Amino acid sequence: MKETFDVVVIGGGAAGLSGAVALARSRRTVLLLDAGDSRNTPAGHVHNFLTRDGASPAEIYTAGRAEVRGYGGRFESGLATAIRREGAGFVVDVDGRGTVQARRVLIATGARDELPEIPGLAERWGTDVLHCPYCHGWEVRDQRIGVLATGPMAVHQALLFRQLSGQVTLLRHSGPTPADEQLEQLEALGIVVVNGMVEEILVEQVAAGPTVLTGVRLAGGGRVQLDALVVAPRVSARAGLLAPLGLAPVEVRVGDHIIGSRIESDATGATAVPGVWVAGNVTDIQAQVIGSAAAGLLAGAAINADLIGQDAREAVAALRESRIEW
Repeated sequence: MKETFDVVVIGGGAAGLSGAVALARSRRTVLLLDAGDSRNTPAGHVHNFLTRDGASPAEIYTAGRAEVRGYGGRFESGLATAIRREGAGFVVDVDGRGTVQARRVLIATGARDELPEIPGLAERWGTDVLHCPYCHGWEVRDQRIGVLATGPMAVHQALLFRQLSGQVTLLRHSGPTPADEQLEQLEALGIVVVNGMVEEILVEQVAAGPTVLTGVRLAGGGRVQLDALVVAPRVSARAGLLAPLGLAPVEVRVGDHIIGSRIESDATGATAVPGVWVAGNVTDIQAQVIGSAAAGLLAGAAINADLIGQDAREAVAALRESRIEW
């Protein structure tokens, strides 16, 4: 690979695919690189994506790749290992397979969910260990839902899931002590508060089918029966590629508590480094799939406009040069 593209898009999730489609439809030469490890791979279905509700991430991304190719864009499975400035553009190293050149780059590498280290929890992530009431809440409505308190958002999460079920328990695992006003809200809404560290996620196999979550075991041996467990992970931007360009993640805080990190950008995804855009969870850790897709479209349109400006300036310079020569 020693080719030159108008734009190299790194990351093949909703943001990267949407940006690549917008650019390809504008007749830009686009290469989309995807390492194949999207954040929402463990999830069985995507929700709140208008007209695609219930589709799996794989279905959406497969259709997105087909759209990129249909408009003349190029999709490659591969890991971008480094980006560096070269002249007015960039050089991207691709997984030991060589380099490509780009006039602009769109980084849509997403984020990583950093989960509490509780035995059995990571294995259930995306099935019955959840984090978002809008992504998964309907699917666990009226069930026994536990909210694992590990940070400042636990009470807020408990209130959100109380809208979906009358059987919500706040597990005081760690994190700040709820304020008196919050405790009163929990009591008024019938949300049970259980004190004690959660030491293990309990599961059992249903007949010959898959295992399901049945509850948690607390320090000291107590058990709480549950059908779903809500966790607020720390969400960290996957932005190692950008460090050599001078872009480092900044902390995202709620009060004094760090809940994640992001790459700063303006409303279009433009970063402080000219020619570099970001979209999706790498810059907005709360974006759902449909929000990431919208951000990718916006970034793609902004990149195209930026390239149009450069193309026009270069055309004017060439015209003036030809007049001088004539």
